[in-house]
Amino acid sequence: MITNIAIAALSLAVVFAIFLYLRSGKSKLTHASREANRIIEEAKREAENCRRSAEIAAKENWYGEKVKFEKETASRRKEIDKAEKRLAEKERVLDRHERLIVDKEKELMTTQHDLQNKERIIHAKSERFDQMIKEQNEALQKIANLSKEEAKAMLLRNLEAEARHEAASLINQIKEEAKSKAEESAREVILQVIQRCATAHTADTTISVVPIPSDEMKGRIIGREGRNIRAFENLTGVEVVIDDTPEMISLSCFDPIRREVARISMEKLITDGRIHPSRIEDVVQNARKEIEGIIKNTGEEVVLELGIIGVAQDVIKYLGKMKYRTSYGQNLLQHSREVASLSALLAQELGLEQSTAKRAGLLHDLGKVADGTFDGSHAYIGAEIANKFAENEIIVNAIAAHHEETKPISPYAAIVEIADSISGSRPGARRETIEAYIKRLNTLEELASSFDGVERVFAIQAGREIRVMVQPEKISDAQAEGLAHDIARRIEKETQYPGQIKVTVIREKRVVETAK
Repeated sequence: MITNIAIAALSLAVVFAIFLYLRSGKSKLTHASREANRIIEEAKREAENCRRSAEIAAKENWYGEKVKFEKETASRRKEIDKAEKRLAEKERVLDRHERLIVDKEKELMTTQHDLQNKERIIHAKSERFDQMIKEQNEALQKIANLSKEEAKAMLLRNLEAEARHEAASLINQIKEEAKSKAEESAREVILQVIQRCATAHTADTTISVVPIPSDEMKGRIIGREGRNIRAFENLTGVEVVIDDTPEMISLSCFDPIRREVARISMEKLITDGRIHPSRIEDVVQNARKEIEGIIKNTGEEVVLELGIIGVAQDVIKYLGKMKYRTSYGQNLLQHSREVASLSALLAQELGLEQSTAKRAGLLHDLGKVADGTFDGSHAYIGAEIANKFAENEIIVNAIAAHHEETKPISPYAAIVEIADSISGSRPGARRETIEAYIKRLNTLEELASSFDGVERVFAIQAGREIRVMVQPEKISDAQAEGLAHDIARRIEKETQYPGQIKVTVIREKRVVETAK
């Protein structure tokens, strides 16, 4: 029994020892797990600190590179601006040289033409002189072989021819005297009409000047890498001239309507201060609408001022466009109003209906503001427009015949022709050089517009460059290169121009989507 008790005690001791051992191991395991979690947390914090340090260092490095890049970019931009100014100055010098060369060529051609004319005259006189000598020799030979009666008969024939010549001269003299008296009477009538019609005259140029608040605005107008000025020129078709002239820029374009749209748009952009491509596009569209309203109001004011009724709205728009057009340097609207007034006064002097003459005089140059849908001279085009909008036959004929291209059917055609001559022939009224210059630029634009796929064409830099905007869905990049080549070759064949003409084809694709 003692043995059993000892064994039992020993078993209890062993179990207790095992229990103590297990309890001690579990405590150590818990401690080790806690220690491991602590180490892991510290490692995570250190890793996070290392990551933040690396990010801060990377940002500091990036900012330093950005500052360095901006300094280099500003320096390069200054160099580019200087280079552009030098190129512009060289271009102006070359333009002056080119003009001098063209003037000298014209002088040389004129001198050569005069010499050729003089040479032809001398040659003709020499031939005539030789012929006269030959005729006199033949006459002397005949006289030497004639009898008395034959010589008398020849003398009588010569006297008869001389008498007939004197009679014809007397008749011509009487006719000239009658014509001179008629011309004097006509001059008196015309002078009375001119004295009763005293109006002011204006002549437009091809440049509009826009003031700016400071020279800093020039940089904003140009925009980053020239994007603003390029967008403005492409949308308006007007060349923006920014030079060293303080507090002003110039807008250059041969088309007065496009130039006026550009002037209004530029003034609004400068006043608003927000200058970027999308804003420029909105402002230009609004300016076009504003000009259309001005054109309509101007036409209505002219018709109301002259007391002409029953004019079609489309014809009124044509009259409004005359405000922005010139004819040989003479403002077309002012010229048409003057012709209308002169025609009415001439009709009054001749006892004819003034309202008909006034209406024909006002509408006689409609063809000069027509679009490209009509072909022919401006007198023919104007008659077509008047006929299209139900003007009566006398008005249509007066418009068509005011340059003697059509036979007149009424006295009103002659009245309009005379009034047109009076208005245009006074000293200083017209300048042929500006008209020829504008006609040349119009020819360039029409030629380039005739190609398929061309959307808009602008002639800039006094006709030394044309910019062609094409439809991207019709013309690919490869086709654009071929189009530029074809336009340049056609210009060479069909037009005459000094120097060179640069053809720039612009293909721009826009994709617009609205987020809802």
